[in-house]
Amino acid sequence: MSRARRFVLLTLEGWVLPALAADLELVVTELVTNAVRHALGCPESAVEETEYPVWLGLSLHSRHLVAAVTDPSPVPPRPRPVEDLGTGGRGMHLIEALSDSWSWEPAAPRGKTVWAALLLPTVRVA
Repeated sequence: MSRARRFVLLTLEGWVLPALAADLELVVTELVTNAVRHALGCPESAVEETEYPVWLGLSLHSRHLVAAVTDPSPVPPRPRPVEDLGTGGRGMHLIEALSDSWSWEPAAPRGKTVWAALLLPTVRVA
């Protein structure tokens, strides 16, 4: 997880978008955690040891910054009911709360990509 967070911070530094760091770090942490926890143990994944089974990418668009994580499982993400005192099950709810939108799509040749789009900060011209 620390590599994913470092990638986010270095990328945002290069794009001069420090205002998004806290939210994007949390979104990426949840996306990657879900991929590792749920996809790598999935029998449908069948990942060879030499492959990189989880991929993280960030892309900058005119109004959004998109974080995308691809994993080998075809099983779509599903927000779980959050129990009041439970310690898990909040990841997709956090992603939904911090992002403008999120979704997933099948990835070729197998697996899926889960993405979240965060609105870019508005630049005020004086």
